[in-house]
Order: sequence, then structure tokens, then C-alpha cells
Amino acid sequence: MHRILTKVIGEKKEWKAMEARAAALPRDFRTVYGEVKSYVWKFADGDGHESIGALATILGRFEEAAAEGRGVGDVTGSDVAAFCDRHLTGVASWTDGWRASLNGAVSRKVAD
Repeated sequence: MHRILTKVIGEKKEWKAMEARAAALPRDFRTVYGEVKSYVWKFADGDGHESIGALATILGRFEEAAAEGRGVGDVTGSDVAAFCDRHLTGVASWTDGWRASLNGAVSRKVAD
């Protein structure tokens, strides 16, 4: 039980620290980061821990760009969804289960 609580509390602290970092970004970066978070959470699977890793990477890129005086569009490009998708490569999503279910159902029915 102690191990589970330690994990949950640690993750909560990590999340709060990330949110504080995001709040310190310039307004345009904060705005886009908020939209990116919404997009990422729509696809998160399980406890979302893998998604937090992707968000941490994106946040770091935003912080670097802001510190260098670049704009948020310089980081994301014009297709923000594609930018997010690149960072989510390999991260499990709820759609993975649906895909596996469909593929399994088709395989079973074709094999019959």
C-alpha cells in the first residue's frame, strides 16, 4: 500500500511541477500548451502516465523555444495535431484496444 501511495503522490507532485512550469511560459505558448494537453488527453489510455511523458517533452521544447525568443509556431509548425501525434508515437491510446478488438473479430470470423 505504501508503494502505491508513494507512486501516486510522486506523480501528483510531478504534474503540479509541470503545471507551474507551463504557467511561467509566455501567453502564446501557454495557450497552445493548454490545447495540446486537451488533445493528448483525448487519446490517453490507462493511467495516462505515458501521456505525461509526452507532455513533459513538449513542455521542455516550448520552454527552450521561449528562452531563445522563438514563437510557438516555430516549434509546432502549422499542423499542431501532427506535432502532437509525432510526440505520441508509441504511447498507448484507448483506440489501440478498439483496433485489437476489430482485428481479432475479423480474424476469428474469416477463420470460421
